[in-house]
Amino acid sequence: MKTLSRFALLALIASLAACSVLESDKIDYKSAGKAPTLEVPPDLTQLSRENRYAVPGNAVSANAYQAGVANAPGIPTAVANLGDVRMERTGTQRWIVVNRSPEQLWDPIKDFWQESGFLLTTEQRNLGIMETDWAENRAKLPQDVIRGTLGKLVDAIYSTGELDRFRTRIERGANGSTEIFVSHRGMQEVYTNTRQDQTVWQPRPSDPELETEFLRRLMVKLGVSQEQSKLIAQTSAPAKTASVSNVGGQPVVQINESFDRAWRRVGLALDRTGFTVEDRDRAAGVYFVRYVPPNPDKKEPGFFAKMFSSSKTEAPLKFRILVKGTGETSTVSVQNDSGAAETSANAQRIVQVIADDLK
Repeated sequence: MKTLSRFALLALIASLAACSVLESDKIDYKSAGKAPTLEVPPDLTQLSRENRYAVPGNAVSANAYQAGVANAPGIPTAVANLGDVRMERTGTQRWIVVNRSPEQLWDPIKDFWQESGFLLTTEQRNLGIMETDWAENRAKLPQDVIRGTLGKLVDAIYSTGELDRFRTRIERGANGSTEIFVSHRGMQEVYTNTRQDQTVWQPRPSDPELETEFLRRLMVKLGVSQEQSKLIAQTSAPAKTASVSNVGGQPVVQINESFDRAWRRVGLALDRTGFTVEDRDRAAGVYFVRYVPPNPDKKEPGFFAKMFSSSKTEAPLKFRILVKGTGETSTVSVQNDSGAAETSANAQRIVQVIADDLK
């Protein structure tokens, strides 16, 4: 009877939490702080259909925006101009363009993540990359009388079972402008046995709406009013713009867009799906990436096993992702570390991951 009551109480709390999040639609991240970093090598076998959200700061709460005017269906790209800041979109991918230099924007963007409750684990000015640690959205916990009565005690006991990490990529654009991309990776805790006494962390799909929300908040940080930022349009049914094909025995992604837009979208796809971009050369259309091939025979250790394990992870492989544009179409292919065409199974997986994210 006690067991039944306990599960009934947990079910009630979970249902109240879900209703609360839907009603208040809040985001309230709290960084893991000094907790060990949760790292999961990108398993592209899983990622092909399941794409994945270090500066000390305090967590703050803010109300999420509600979508404004929707664009006409069938138009995959839209631009919203708001002063010297605008948001561009293709399908589910969005980014900000600001008429300021990257040097002017670095510190405000850094402050933005600090104010949003995150720590940064990566700061690479030379590459224009910031990456947060894994953090939990505490707004998904019950916002009811139970939490109101017990307060911090509930926060200490209950977990959402989800962690998010965000990567910001800052690129110098045309005419002194800067392009800002925010990509999300997510993890979820799942049971590994029927007794439900052991768990592991597994990737969960990336959330384009969450990426858009943080871009919107960043626009506010950069001077756009709350009301203006809410006018960001959303596409209800983005058109398919990418497909996998084979050219000369090499797997490639065909994109129905010009080089500039394809370059941006491929970069965001790489960020979303957990590749490590070591460098990039926009003039040559090349991203230099690291990739850990999936091992179907290897069981991924749980979070606590990783905390105390001293074993080394498999060494990543280095590839080049080449983006070539011809008019209004572009082709994405994979090269090895020396720049030769790659036709291996890894290349097939990589192009499939990119294509799936661009759809």
